[in-house]
Amino acid sequence: MTRAPTFADILEARTRIAPHVRRTPVLTSPALDRRVGARLHFKCENLQAVGAFKARGATNAVMALGDEVASRGVVTHSSGNHGAALAFAASLRGIPAWIVMPENAPKSKQANVRAHGGEIRFCAPTLEARETTCAQVQRETGATLVHPFDDDHVIAGQGTVALELLDQVHSLDAVITPCGGGGLLSGTAIAVHGASKHVQVYGAEPRGADDAQRSLAAGHVLPQENPRTIADGLRTSLSERTFSVLSKQVAAIATCSEEAIVAAMRLSWETLKVIVEPSSAVPLACLIERTLELPGREIGIVISGGNVDLDRLPWQA
Repeated sequence: MTRAPTFADILEARTRIAPHVRRTPVLTSPALDRRVGARLHFKCENLQAVGAFKARGATNAVMALGDEVASRGVVTHSSGNHGAALAFAASLRGIPAWIVMPENAPKSKQANVRAHGGEIRFCAPTLEARETTCAQVQRETGATLVHPFDDDHVIAGQGTVALELLDQVHSLDAVITPCGGGGLLSGTAIAVHGASKHVQVYGAEPRGADDAQRSLAAGHVLPQENPRTIADGLRTSLSERTFSVLSKQVAAIATCSEEAIVAAMRLSWETLKVIVEPSSAVPLACLIERTLELPGREIGIVISGGNVDLDRLPWQA
């Protein structure tokens, strides 16, 4: 049976990463509250040092490595945010980080990886190519694979977002996060249910990459096939590890259209005055389209990242 981290693992992660990651603020907007008919609390993980919540899981995983293992470095595959986070975490320990990225990864995310000292190895934009290239780097270097989401330490680190949010807002009825591979959502579910008896957890994903919703309905993992979405961070399939958590602890997963993602992204920029990437806009998009309806509730929304190519904004011609 696939193991998943426990609430105790998340508490341990919080202590381990506290010196290295930011305690991010929570923003509110009366205008957005009126728009969706609920009270929204936006947890701004886009303000992490690497511009995404991924700093938490990567830092927890890297700091948990023994010295001898760590000295050989770390490797991962990533469309961008986890790669930059792993490079950041590796730099804290003074070890190398190799980041396997698809050839079509956004330029801004490539730059973010390099800015934190990561060495990029490009591959074709398929899961098979990512995994094959990672295995090759491991053979060449002896580096340890730190998977973007199918890893206990990574999931536990991501769960610290929810611990902070619950500490900052005591009146929450629900928490919504985007869902790609399920690391953030499963970590959130474990943290929330460990800390609270009444707060519900929901996931949000693009309609063009709806494998998590379909997997929960089917009762087993359905692979992501040909995802079509602007939300590049949410094009990944669940793992058995993350599915085992989501199937038991997540109330529902909603989906939204591409048009709603772009609208929610722009609305977030205009009202919250922060940079929000497409993947981060998906929870708000689901509320705007009413595919997830929580009227009158106090809702926490995790803004998962803010790494955007400013020369190619989706609402520009």
